[in-house]
Amino acid sequence: MSIRIRLLLSYLAMLIVPLALLGISVVVIGFAVFGDLRSVFPLDTNNKNIVAAILTEEADIAADIRLRISGNPDSLRDETLMQAYSDRLGKLNMGLVARIGGREAFASPKFQGTDIAAELPAYGAVQEHRRDMAAGHKRDWILTRQYDIAFADGSKGSYYILMNLDFVGFLFAKFFKLFFIVLLVVLVVINGILTYFVSRSIIRPLRALKRAAGEIKEGNLSYRVTPESRDEIGQLAAAFEEMRLRLQDSVGVQLQYEDNRKNLISNISHDLKTPVTAIKGYVEGIMDGVTDTPEKLDRYLQTIHAKTVQLDRMIDELFMFSKLDLKRLPFHFEAVELRSFLQDCTDELQMDVEKRGMKLIYETSGPLEPAPVTADRDKLKRVLVNVIENAVKYMDKEDGRIWIGLNDEDNAYRIVIKDNGPGIPADALPHIFDRFYRADPARNANTGGSGLGLAIAAHIVEEHGGTIKAASEPGIGTVIMISMKKLEGGGGREANLDH
Repeated sequence: MSIRIRLLLSYLAMLIVPLALLGISVVVIGFAVFGDLRSVFPLDTNNKNIVAAILTEEADIAADIRLRISGNPDSLRDETLMQAYSDRLGKLNMGLVARIGGREAFASPKFQGTDIAAELPAYGAVQEHRRDMAAGHKRDWILTRQYDIAFADGSKGSYYILMNLDFVGFLFAKFFKLFFIVLLVVLVVINGILTYFVSRSIIRPLRALKRAAGEIKEGNLSYRVTPESRDEIGQLAAAFEEMRLRLQDSVGVQLQYEDNRKNLISNISHDLKTPVTAIKGYVEGIMDGVTDTPEKLDRYLQTIHAKTVQLDRMIDELFMFSKLDLKRLPFHFEAVELRSFLQDCTDELQMDVEKRGMKLIYETSGPLEPAPVTADRDKLKRVLVNVIENAVKYMDKEDGRIWIGLNDEDNAYRIVIKDNGPGIPADALPHIFDRFYRADPARNANTGGSGLGLAIAAHIVEEHGGTIKAASEPGIGTVIMISMKKLEGGGGREANLDH
């Protein structure tokens, strides 16, 4: 659930839950307040509703008075009857005032010592509203009913029923106090609970992210960040974890590059120093007159030339690998027919291989159909040269042989370069395409090199969209397999290919 929806639900809960609880509280408080009416109105209700009992009793008294007015008005002169009415009204927190012939004939004991009777309306002045009796110090009596009576002797009188409202203020004050306390408690508790849970769901993962950021700042890139939810903070934690992993990989690559740089400096300094030292020694021999015969001078010059070629090749490999590594070496791709291309490369390299007492053989089998691919001729030739020279360099047999073959697979052609050399140990085989790696750490004069030959070959094959693999058996030989994607639509003999 997203934080926005969570906050929206929290906001709605802060509105709905307090209102619902307040509604329930009002009902409960109302029952409690109405329960206090029993102390104000001492009626025998037989556990009935006190309000209904009050209304029923007051209506009975009013009905009895109206009945007597219409049937026997003179009976209302009876002081005993008026006292009975007063007693009944007293239980309703009401009082009775009777005025006959313009003078006060009866007043409930509650009105003694007050001038309320003087404030009552005259005969016939029936008021439509319930006027508050504001006379003197009595401000909490209200006129509820007025009955005007015409007696048999022609005199006139009025019955006044008044209600004391002092209990209303008491009940309202009590109700308002309880309502305010409940309102305050409900708001504090509900808002506190919702705020706690919402803030906890937000602050806890933020603290975890802060702790992770501190660990990463201190260099602990192995500290894992686990998303605790699927909201925006969870997405942030997932992005943070992805950033950590990428940063960890980046640091690992950087450390590998640093290690490679150290290896480069070590390898290049050693490999460059060896031919330079040899050249320097032979040149000094010529300068010192050691070459006192033409044959000896020629041998010295041949050796200097060979060391110079070796030095130039090492520098060339270093520059090429740097450009490949930085993606700055341009490739010029074109359609190439692999069978004729491999034949041309074999013919060109065969003489150099035979000079070292080995044979380079191009094997052909099956129908000689065209094998079209998209490739950079020079770069692909460099791959073959590096692989073959690596095989020549490590050859340990007098009858050394290197075979080149081509296999047709489903969607690719596989170039196979096989030798009968010493093979590669199983623990070294996975690393032969790594930069600066040598299976022979001794690096004697015969196997010395920059360690970049096969790494360059792997880079070039990858730029062609192909793959290069190796298989070897110690004492038997090594097989290098290079897969090249077939040229789409170029499988027929009529394909426009460069030979």
